[in-house]
Amino acid sequence: MSQNDFSDLRAEFDKLVKDSCGTDSSQQMNEDNRDVGDKEDEEPVPQFVDALTSKLLAPQQSGVYLSRLDIKRIAEAIDESIPIKERVKMVRALFRHTTKQQYLKDAFVEIDKHINGRILIYTELAETFPASKSIFESNIVKAKKTMRMFNQIIEDFEEIEPTDDPMFV
Repeated sequence: MSQNDFSDLRAEFDKLVKDSCGTDSSQQMNEDNRDVGDKEDEEPVPQFVDALTSKLLAPQQSGVYLSRLDIKRIAEAIDESIPIKERVKMVRALFRHTTKQQYLKDAFVEIDKHINGRILIYTELAETFPASKSIFESNIVKAKKTMRMFNQIIEDFEEIEPTDDPMFV
């Protein structure tokens, strides 16, 4: 190969990098902030969602970590389609248009399945590593407490009929 072939190859590679890798700072900034500015994220959510996200998404409070993929799988299991974003935005999107108690039950059943999976993992780890048993047991207690919270949310939820006029009192 001649030196000229390498320079042609280098020029072609530089063009590819420039075109497809977005070295332009404004383009890169838009890609970094792709979650920012969604109008859907600013829509109001039912009252329980803020309390739910603060307790459910904090492993210190709930005893488990639910990843974005877990939340996406929960949504798919109840025939919802939500985009992958920040976990808080995903949970808000999952419950944003909740009007029926059955929808809540279905969603919480799926969340329970994921939490129970973590509990099984914690149980195995506690048996395998007895020195860490107290840590895993405290996480199991927190996870079970979180699952009981779901029942309370379902009981307190008032269904909204689509024909109800929110201004009519």
